Amino acid sequence: MASSSSLGFDFGTTNSVAAHATEEVSDLVLLQGPEDDDAVFRSALCFWEEGNARGALEVAAGPWAIAEYLDSPETSRFLQSFKSVAASASFEHAIVFERRYRFEEMGRLFLRLMREKAKGALDGQAGRVIVGRPVEYAGARPDAALARARYDMMFEGFGAEIHYVYEPLGAAFSYASRLDEPATVLVADFGGGTSDFSVVRIAERGAPRRCTPLAHAGVGIAGDRFDQRIVDHLILPMLGKGGKYRSFDKILDIPGGWFTDFSDWSRLALMRNRKTLAELDKLRRAALDPKAIERMIAIVEGEMGYQLYHAVGALKRALSAEEQAHFHFEGPDLRIEADVTRAAFEAWIAPDIARIEGAVDQALTQAGVEPAAIDRVFLTGGTSLTPRVRRLFTDRFGAERIASGGELTSIAHGLALIGQQDDIAAWAA
Repeated sequence: MASSSSLGFDFGTTNSVAAHATEEVSDLVLLQGPEDDDAVFRSALCFWEEGNARGALEVAAGPWAIAEYLDSPETSRFLQSFKSVAASASFEHAIVFERRYRFEEMGRLFLRLMREKAKGALDGQAGRVIVGRPVEYAGARPDAALARARYDMMFEGFGAEIHYVYEPLGAAFSYASRLDEPATVLVADFGGGTSDFSVVRIAERGAPRRCTPLAHAGVGIAGDRFDQRIVDHLILPMLGKGGKYRSFDKILDIPGGWFTDFSDWSRLALMRNRKTLAELDKLRRAALDPKAIERMIAIVEGEMGYQLYHAVGALKRALSAEEQAHFHFEGPDLRIEADVTRAAFEAWIAPDIARIEGAVDQALTQAGVEPAAIDRVFLTGGTSLTPRVRRLFTDRFGAERIASGGELTSIAHGLALIGQQDDIAAWAA
């Protein structure tokens, strides 16, 4: 086993978590928050202009970003889920108060601010840093090589030996620490941007090689996509989706690109720039229902993305506990109240569940393992708490084989343990 300390870093779409390990002991890194210390740090940035100094920007990250945004929503820019664009060649930069930020620049800012809140616990103690990465990145045509290059630039400031490992493998190591007997395990990691799967053979405790990966698969669909389905059905019809506009003597459908960006948390805040707002105002003047486009403009200008995210998240959590829940969102000239059943929500996400199930099939096929040969299914990640997601596995493998726990922290915990392995290159992704 490696003797020096290792750091596991789970840079997630929604939350980020770090853990230190020495030998076989892994401990989460606590980070200072506005109210309490917590191991879970929101993957978000908030920018605002400092006083009257033109061009001078202040920035906060994690729960501090949320606090700054809620203090002054109309004069700040709140960016979340920016990991989702890591593998996107079409994403060149985010425009924030007319300044351009590349992905790696946002990433370095986020890491610097996260390290500041770690009270020295992320400053150079680790000989190895093990960074999790999804099996399949989010996006329509994800470029894994581009994402790797951006991650390299993002993490270069750590000044340590950097290794990348599939996120579900980190979860497998974490789960293995709870097992004494050998088992063949399907690890299913459901985050905000991706759903990732690994089939892993776990040996008995004390074996020279505890975990042996057999196959991996993934799909760029998870909690954020479920959010998009809710926004699509409850919000966008009141913002002009399905509407028409006049172009000379023709009546045309309003282009769907506006609505795709609006329902994507990584892009919604970026719509608040001079060029986009001018184009939306032009659309408003041509729309047959200009009030609908006015409502979209008001939400974008009023920086209401976090409030919308909060309302959507509250509905998802409620539907995880109840068969019916109430949705409430209020913005400029817009108030939406709706009772939503779990059955309706599950119908909205049915195409996504089908693609997730296809990735599970792919992992099992590549591993050459039948479902009956899976001894345990370990579910992790916040989206694993969604009843329809869990049912996908209980229906197929039986409730008695399902295990869960550490939904937000297991990956970082396991990545740190992987950093203690002598054959670290064998785990690289």
